Amino acid sequence: MLRSLLLLALAVVVAATMFAIFGCGRKHSRPEASSDTASIRPFLPGGAKDRFVHAVCYGPHRDGQFPGGPAPSAAEIREDLDLMLPHWNLLRTYGSSGFAETMLELIRENGLDMKVMLGAWIGAEEPLDPASPAAADSAAAAAAANRRELDAAIRLANAYPEIVVAVCVGNETQVYWSGHRSPAEVLIRHLRRVRAEVSVPVSTADDIDFWLLPESRAVAGEVDFITFHAHPMWKGILLDGAMPWLRDRLAAMGELHPDRHLVIGETGWATSVHDQGEQAELIRGEPGEAQQKIFHDAMRARAETENLTVFVFEAFDENWKGGPHPAEVEKHWGLFNADRSPKRALAPAAP
Repeated sequence: MLRSLLLLALAVVVAATMFAIFGCGRKHSRPEASSDTASIRPFLPGGAKDRFVHAVCYGPHRDGQFPGGPAPSAAEIREDLDLMLPHWNLLRTYGSSGFAETMLELIRENGLDMKVMLGAWIGAEEPLDPASPAAADSAAAAAAANRRELDAAIRLANAYPEIVVAVCVGNETQVYWSGHRSPAEVLIRHLRRVRAEVSVPVSTADDIDFWLLPESRAVAGEVDFITFHAHPMWKGILLDGAMPWLRDRLAAMGELHPDRHLVIGETGWATSVHDQGEQAELIRGEPGEAQQKIFHDAMRARAETENLTVFVFEAFDENWKGGPHPAEVEKHWGLFNADRSPKRALAPAAP
């Protein structure tokens, strides 16, 4: 009983803080930014004036499936779409190969009220060890894979114009801790190519740690809107401090990038954290379904009030992610469990 009362009190504190959140609104040469404010394509996924839409990050891999390995069937993707549709009508994917075309075709064939921000995964084109005899081959293979991914994104964006509302080129390719970093000029080259060959807005997604650096302006100048990731749990923030932290980060983003629309491409609250490794050192906020619901309800309500685009991370738990331990945090960001049963965050809000 005491625990329930404490969670209820915490929910009130979190909701109250939201009303003040969004009002504040290796060396490589950097190419000069190619796009100015006059050429920006507006990202309005909710309609002519609306930036708010119920949005979620979607990875389709169930137990025993993983990128590059066993893939979900069309029937499984259709089941996922049916599960997501009552809650969200804008999906974000991280790649354009594999399941993406099947998903788009199912949305079209069944007339589903869903739009997609289509991802194009960009791998590192520079080898970790340039002196290795296989370095050149490795770099060439990565560059070829990136070209195929961009080809797929361009083709699908043009083939499904009524569904694909944006293309997001690259995910966390610039932040210092990424395992697949790309030089900024390589990313910019990819952004320019995609933007020249599609008509929808183009973005790239990265952690707020990158977007708050002055050098991020070179990349920001190449996109129609900025997609940034903001995970208070990973920053050591407790649940009652999550919304004030987001308020401060958004204000800082607005100051550094006043000429670009801001989209939160990932934010959420995990329901499990392993007690070992980096996550045990960095994460201080208590995981759990009750805590996830408090965070989710507050963020969703304010996104609607402030006409913001916020992608909840993520639709489903994916057990292929992270390390082997079942409590590994990367496996537990979903609002559905891996078996497709809903968590408490998807329960109706109390009257």
